[in-house]
Amino acid sequence: MKVGFCVVNYSEKPVEEVVKLAAANGYEAVELPAYNENGQIDVDEMLKGNNAKNLKKMVESHGMTIASLSNHPDSALIMGPYSKGMDTICAGTKEEKIKFGTESMIKSAQLANVLEVPAVVAFSGMENYGHINDWPEPDGWKDEEEQFAEKWGYVFDKYKEYGVKVAFEPHPNNIVYDTQSTLRLLEVVDYHEAFGINLDPANILFSGIDPQRFVYELADRIVLVHAKDCEIIQHQLAKGGLNMYMQDRWGRKDRSFRFRIPGWGDVNWKGLISELYLNGYDGVFNYEHEDVIMSRADGVKKTIDYLKPLMISAPYEGRSDKLFTK
Repeated sequence: MKVGFCVVNYSEKPVEEVVKLAAANGYEAVELPAYNENGQIDVDEMLKGNNAKNLKKMVESHGMTIASLSNHPDSALIMGPYSKGMDTICAGTKEEKIKFGTESMIKSAQLANVLEVPAVVAFSGMENYGHINDWPEPDGWKDEEEQFAEKWGYVFDKYKEYGVKVAFEPHPNNIVYDTQSTLRLLEVVDYHEAFGINLDPANILFSGIDPQRFVYELADRIVLVHAKDCEIIQHQLAKGGLNMYMQDRWGRKDRSFRFRIPGWGDVNWKGLISELYLNGYDGVFNYEHEDVIMSRADGVKKTIDYLKPLMISAPYEGRSDKLFTK
């Protein structure tokens, strides 16, 4: 098990500068951005000549590995929403947005293949999140399922060609948003081998889901983990539930939850790490800073100091003394 670092935590800095910072603080891997205009990695440029291989060598020269690529913004356009709020990603028609998102994800797979990176983290998107409720459109979820099978099925097939997985990050306003939706959508696409999961425990905890139960149900699909915590504000929860002030500032003091760095929220990290390891996960926990209280510099130091001692390096050997011998 390793603690990694999401390079976009410092999206205003050049990639190598962030890699150096992460390495100097004891992180062992990085997640690199692959969406359009991210300011750090130009995928089109990386796919030319030896640019990608040189990027990989640079990361490795600092004692790091590349754990994953991320393409959250562009990937969401494959299924939507296609509203004006998404125009900052692609200011086009619905069809143009779908094409943009699909092509961006496929280029991410191409880059991942050259970099020998196993997965690209993505949002599944969903045109109408209201369709999770059977009122007023009882066939709404069925319609979304059919769109998922068609649009993402094509992407899955391309990812299989490149030997890479799509690592969906379950999250509200996406069709992959909780344990049951993930199980159902795996069934819808016949358990396609390119369908993976990036588990961000904070995203599902604030939806009322137990991260350890998620692992128990879907361990064989979890290929990456985001190290991000969530603090449930109990004295606000009783007032407005988990969704209170979802459309307002992340840092409001009276929200019912806050994203935090690991160890400062309500995720049971020892339990989660144990459940993951027990079910076969021995990968990277990529630290993603979305803490609304403390600085990134605080988070960099505190996260590695907290998580590094929790990483399991080897399984239990068992006992051979008389009490445990059958």
